[in-house]
Amino acid sequence: MKNKLNLTAILIFFIIVFKSKAQELSIDADIRPRLEYSHGFGNLIPSDTDAGIFVQQRSRLKFIYKTDKFSSHISVQDVSVWGDTPQISAIDGNNSFSLAQAWINLTLGKGWSTKLGRQVLSYDDQRILGGLDWAMQGRFHDAALIQYKNQNNLQFDVGFAFNQNGISRQTTLFDPNNDSNARAVFDYKGMIYTWIHKDWQKISGSLLFVNNSYQNLDPTDGETPIDGTIHRQTFGTHIKVKPNNDFSLQINIYGQTGDFTENINLSAYNALLEIIYKPRNTIFAIGGEILSGDNNGGSDGKIESFFPIFGTNHKFNGYMDYFYVGNHANNVGLQDIYAKAIIKTGKQSNLLAKAHYFNAAENITGTSDKYLGTELDLVFTQQILPYATLKLGYSHMFEGDNMQILKGVTNPSGIQNWGWAMLVVQPNFLKWNPTKTVNTP
Repeated sequence: MKNKLNLTAILIFFIIVFKSKAQELSIDADIRPRLEYSHGFGNLIPSDTDAGIFVQQRSRLKFIYKTDKFSSHISVQDVSVWGDTPQISAIDGNNSFSLAQAWINLTLGKGWSTKLGRQVLSYDDQRILGGLDWAMQGRFHDAALIQYKNQNNLQFDVGFAFNQNGISRQTTLFDPNNDSNARAVFDYKGMIYTWIHKDWQKISGSLLFVNNSYQNLDPTDGETPIDGTIHRQTFGTHIKVKPNNDFSLQINIYGQTGDFTENINLSAYNALLEIIYKPRNTIFAIGGEILSGDNNGGSDGKIESFFPIFGTNHKFNGYMDYFYVGNHANNVGLQDIYAKAIIKTGKQSNLLAKAHYFNAAENITGTSDKYLGTELDLVFTQQILPYATLKLGYSHMFEGDNMQILKGVTNPSGIQNWGWAMLVVQPNFLKWNPTKTVNTP
């Protein structure tokens, strides 16, 4: 509680000091309660097992300050489940309060700038680097960026990150401290990446290279950090082509290489092709994606399973998150053939319908059949106020026998489904500018 009061005092001071000097000061909120009915989300639910029902809520407060050559962003958030703190408890014991973002951006002239601090790294379609906004907590990196953008639509970013558990005066050993998965892909010790993007009249393209370093671990227990690091690289391109107003095409091609562990190499790939047709107010799309897999667990000295490291993976291979959302790593990979439609149902509403046909990219032990299942996703979106949107979703998984093998559930329920309702409220409490009138909702 003391830490929260101190942070509140700092934010109030921030408002008072900058209100008299800033060219623009904005205070915004992001409040989103989400009710979920979970009967097979993320994994097959066994037969005769009750569904999970809960309400989770993000409550985020953002302070944004801008001048011609400087900007900053500070946001704090509470992510909790309704009822997880007793009503009359003197303390909030669920540790749900955190610093979401805190960065500064300095303009250096002639298109150059630098951005330092805790921030979202989101590029292209968010397949490799994304903000993961579906997750209530989001995804953020402590990083330093050098950025460039010119009038010819050329952009590039170079980013650096170096993580430690705390202040150390003698060594730089980094302990990922991630329970049973000591070297989780997210708990990197260091990162350097480069993103280059260019827009032309009918085509745009990006190149991305990411190098992550991970602390070596004691081979006797696989958890204790020791001297040395391993390095993994993810690299590739994202291309969008728009020959006319009705049709567009997007392509992803990525590879991964380097070290999986001290003794196992990594060699994997990812490819996506999507064709989009947009007549008037309706969007149709068909596509396919393959993420390479491995069926021997690295016993041959090499892992060939691709993992989309820091992407917003929830948006790609089915909303029920059976693949690559904290799961399906170092596995048989995935082939995803999908079709979707976004139909405008009113002036401020639409319905998304998407179907996925899933196959393993590699053979599953004991069978030559690679079929995993078919998923149907429906999402209805209705804007009810300029700053408030209601979203309703339903997903159904029609699993195949191989999904049971893959997920280790031998007696699944006959129905695997998931439903949710979320209200997203993002009001602006204050926008102060000495040359403009104050706006309030």
